[in-house]
Amino acid sequence: MCAERRDPKGLVIVYTGEGKGKTTAALGLALRASGHGKRVSMLQFVKGTSATGEVPASTHVPGLEILQLGRGFIETDETGKPTGRHVEAAKEAIRIALRKMESGGWDMIILDEVNVALSRGLVEESEVRRVLEERPPGTTLVLTGRDAPSWLIDAADLVTEMKAVKHPYSAGGQAQPGIEY
Repeated sequence: MCAERRDPKGLVIVYTGEGKGKTTAALGLALRASGHGKRVSMLQFVKGTSATGEVPASTHVPGLEILQLGRGFIETDETGKPTGRHVEAAKEAIRIALRKMESGGWDMIILDEVNVALSRGLVEESEVRRVLEERPPGTTLVLTGRDAPSWLIDAADLVTEMKAVKHPYSAGGQAQPGIEY
């Protein structure tokens, strides 16, 4: 990536909260970055091979890749801990994020639902801290998902908390393609 097109600092951005729109906000940033010729990689920590609308749409956005690395709905064992396949998938997503940062080929890396992976025990705090520490200058890192820990909020440059005011689920509505996924 050309140095003149890179933000000299880059940012750490967190989208969290109980309301809808965290992944959507990150995708909006990705679209905006693409419009400025930047390369964006979104690593999805929970979504597996589900039919979300952003994956096929991403093929039409220059410089954007979306990797669905999760295993979907998080299964737990009898003690309430996530099963091994979910843990291994999340740990592999961390390894991929570190490799992408090391490559220097990405202006923005989005760790979609990494906060959920943290709160559910799929990844350790130390692993996410390592990603923050190894972020190269000029790379913006976006972390999404409910339950962002206070240390991450403190470390971020920009934090937005999505608040649920009203949602069709409250009235028994179903998830809608193009809205929730």
